[in-house]
Amino acid sequence: MQLQAFISEDDGGVTFPTSTSNFRAARDQLLRLWDGHARAAAEFRWPDVGASFNWAVDWFDVIAEDNDNIALWIVEEDGRELKVTFAEMSARSNQVAAWLTQQGVGKGDHVMLMLGNQVELWELMLGIMKIGAVILPTSTVLAAGDLADRVRRGEVDCVIANAGDAAKFAEIDGDFRRICVGGTVPGWAHYADADLLPSVAVPVAVGSDDPSLIYFTSGTTSKPKMVVHTQTSYPVGHLSTMYWLGLRPGDVHLAISSPGWGKHAWSSFFSPWIAEATVFVYNYGRFDPQALTAQLHRAKVTTFCAPPTVWRMLIQSDVGEKPVGLREILSAGEPLNPEVISQIQRAWGLTIRDGYGQTETTAIVGNVPGSVLKAGSMGLPLPGVAITLVDPITGGVADEGEICLDLAEPAVNLMARYHGDPVRTEAALRDGYFHTGDVATRDDNGYITFIGRTDDIFKSSDYKVSPFEVESVLLEHPAVAEAAVVPAPDDTRLNIAKAYIHLAAGWAPDSATALAVLRHARNGLPPYMRVRRIEFFELPKTSSGKIRRVELRARENEAADQQLRLPDEWRDDQFPELKRSPRS
Repeated sequence: MQLQAFISEDDGGVTFPTSTSNFRAARDQLLRLWDGHARAAAEFRWPDVGASFNWAVDWFDVIAEDNDNIALWIVEEDGRELKVTFAEMSARSNQVAAWLTQQGVGKGDHVMLMLGNQVELWELMLGIMKIGAVILPTSTVLAAGDLADRVRRGEVDCVIANAGDAAKFAEIDGDFRRICVGGTVPGWAHYADADLLPSVAVPVAVGSDDPSLIYFTSGTTSKPKMVVHTQTSYPVGHLSTMYWLGLRPGDVHLAISSPGWGKHAWSSFFSPWIAEATVFVYNYGRFDPQALTAQLHRAKVTTFCAPPTVWRMLIQSDVGEKPVGLREILSAGEPLNPEVISQIQRAWGLTIRDGYGQTETTAIVGNVPGSVLKAGSMGLPLPGVAITLVDPITGGVADEGEICLDLAEPAVNLMARYHGDPVRTEAALRDGYFHTGDVATRDDNGYITFIGRTDDIFKSSDYKVSPFEVESVLLEHPAVAEAAVVPAPDDTRLNIAKAYIHLAAGWAPDSATALAVLRHARNGLPPYMRVRRIEFFELPKTSSGKIRRVELRARENEAADQQLRLPDEWRDDQFPELKRSPRS
């Protein structure tokens, strides 16, 4: 397909809707503005897509017409692969939309979509959007109890899942339709029947502010919230994510991300197809760094985004030479520690660009292509995004405070609300801001550096301790694959820093390793931040892979309440080798 900017006037006999033209113009503007973040931030404005906008129809179908470029490329661990063109994906999603309509799924219905990285996931995402239904993406790793809660709270009208997962819904009450993929299940409609229908568009008028997706948050501290996004907040809002990722037409983009979580929509659905790039997927049962890098080479992947856990596992192996096509590498999900960035820089000559956003938003802060990077910083507010740091005590603007979106400016890429939870919605949107719950600093040049969640930061000897800063130092030691720092109650200092550590391969959970890690932390941290206790531990995580520090804090509080010393814990006062200064 020859790429060119759309115009609203007649173009070769085809007149594009104003909403499509405006969206394309904003997209093309960002593609032209990678020569400097300052210019993009000054000039970019969110496009006016009017009162009615359906991204799957008004954008994807338009760029897909007669387009034989590859939209989706899926590679399996055993070497099988599937390539689907934009035109084929458009046609197939029309079939799916028509078939879903036959099954009684209609505008506004809540559809729980629980599939892995398989072609049907992308077909259904588009098909459900086309008929104006609301997608509830759901992870396949969830158990029946979690699913029952989500069906109930999400007011689900229809469940679509692989046949192998149908049994999880057997005991879940509710009058909802059931559709199975990849097999037959009694009482479930068979998705393959959609093949029998012609590929004909099913026009459904949707409002730009109508709900389109409901994502569950990862639930690191409480029951997952249900985040409602509209026909514009994610579909249009991910223009900022495309800009941060550095995607260009014709790119091959790989993001390590599991379906069911917001980041999958960020990097494996909206952003690549906004840029007219190929979504590349590599499915594997067990992570193998060498196999992953081999795919980066073979597919000539140009842009690669992975969570910090994957980057840490890569540097613990031989990453080899830079993959031949690779131009941009990125990380998101949790802050990335500087040591990981420097090791990849030495190996590949590329800098991992960090970025920040939440399920409730698209990317809102980031280091963009070609920008000057500040070590440890998440970067600058992305074009179209107004960030204010708010002092959580005074409520005033500060150089260190909670990251907030200033609602005095257009916040196109912000959720509409939390579904069924007006109290949380009001709390998040109070005082003219959207409150993220994350704390950061901003320097004189506007660079924003993450400190931690408001509920993770703690006081020790009247000093504020950022777990992220302590963990970053710990990760510089070769024994530490992952770390989670939490407060351990202390009679003298109020709290002291306790580190739960997942060891790298080849290190034993013994006194020698404990001493080495404690000594490293002692040398690298100020006294009030020093790690005084460590435990080698399997870190508890959410199903999306984020560490649940709330469980570790509760463990420490329970031990303190019962005046117990945890049996597998190592303390600095056990080691005479650690000579203590008067300040320590």
